[in-house]
Amino acid sequence: MKRWTKVCCAAAVTAALAACSSSPTGRSQIILFSDAQMSQLGAQSFEQMKQEQKVSNNKRINEYVQCVAKAITDHVPPQPEFAEWEVVVFDSDQVNAFALPGGKIGVYTGLLDVAVNQDQLATVIGHEVAHVLADHSNERLSQAQLANTGLQVTSVALGGSQYKDVTMAALGVGVQYGVILPYGRTQESEADIVGLELMAKSGFDPYQSVELWKNMAKASGGNQPPELLSTHPSHDTRINDLKAKADQLPAYDINHPTCKKA
Repeated sequence: MKRWTKVCCAAAVTAALAACSSSPTGRSQIILFSDAQMSQLGAQSFEQMKQEQKVSNNKRINEYVQCVAKAITDHVPPQPEFAEWEVVVFDSDQVNAFALPGGKIGVYTGLLDVAVNQDQLATVIGHEVAHVLADHSNERLSQAQLANTGLQVTSVALGGSQYKDVTMAALGVGVQYGVILPYGRTQESEADIVGLELMAKSGFDPYQSVELWKNMAKASGGNQPPELLSTHPSHDTRINDLKAKADQLPAYDINHPTCKKA
């Protein structure tokens, strides 16, 4: 998977110059922040989370998650703003994971009860890494800027900023702080597509993504709101779309990783 080069143009939007960019699927995006700014925000956010949340010291769980994450990130080309991906396991019952600009990946131990094998965990990690590769946090933060939140493109920072909550939410971790600025359905579906291809290229079984979302549906207990009232695709839509995409993928000639679940 190549790093998608941004196609830039100038456009006057609310007295700012917005960069026009193309997503991995060719969708037009408005990007206001530089890669360096986003990487700094991601690193700051990640350090704060490590200080405020319990980090798992279970060796076997850490080795398992690190193994799956490395198999995924080994198939991501070098990134301009960081040399290595950092992976941290948080000791929490939350069924969740995230990836931040700057190469930061967080996985909650509760996810391992639903993503029951390495292929299903790879589905989630591939999906979250795809959000980073597709500049979804940048796009979301840019949308917040254009919605007159008061954020300054040239001076966004977490430390002491009155806009910290909006920034954290835009990075995808605001739910930890009681703030939700969710990815849209288009971004979620795009991350599903890009992430599925990434995990398949890494040697994992793409059809396990379907089993993962069946597990997710069971874990939700049928409490998901109707699709039209949610920014996320419904479980049924997601399952059908993932199966259709898996059917289209070529048979990648890559040795299957062996990551032993704790």
